[in-house]
Amino acid sequence: MGTFKDADQLYELLGGLFDELTQDKDIAEKFAKSGLVIHFNYTDPDSEIWLDASKNDPDNLVVVTGPADDLTAEVEMSMKADVAHQFWLGNVNLMVALTRKQIVAKGPIPKIMKLLPVIKPAYAVYKQLLEDKGLGDMITKK
Repeated sequence: MGTFKDADQLYELLGGLFDELTQDKDIAEKFAKSGLVIHFNYTDPDSEIWLDASKNDPDNLVVVTGPADDLTAEVEMSMKADVAHQFWLGNVNLMVALTRKQIVAKGPIPKIMKLLPVIKPAYAVYKQLLEDKGLGDMITKK
C-alpha cells in the first residue's frame, strides 16, 4: 500500500497544501506571474490535481482536485503519489526524478524549474499540515 490510503486523502493533503500555498502572498504572486496551468497526474491512488494561474492574478489562483474538463494544461506532471509525497517533504530532487523517469513532465520544463525556489517554503508547510492533521508518522514513511 502506498502512502495515501485513497484519492480522498491525497486530495485532502496535497490539495490542502496547494490551497495553503495559494494563500501565501509571495508564492501566489510568483506563481501567478508564470501564467501556467499545471496538471498533476498521480497513480497509486489514481488522482489528479490542477493548478491554474492563467489569469496572472495572485488573488485568482485556482486549485482543482479531480478532473477539470474546462482546463487545458500547459504543463503535465505524472508520477506515483508516493513520489509526490516525498517531493513535498523535500526528499526528491526534481532534476534527478525527471532523469530517472520517476516524474514524467510534458511542457515547458524551464518554466517549472523557475518555480522551484518559490516553492521551497512548501516543504515546511506540508510537514506542518501533516502534523496538524495528526499524520506526523507520514513524514518519516518512505
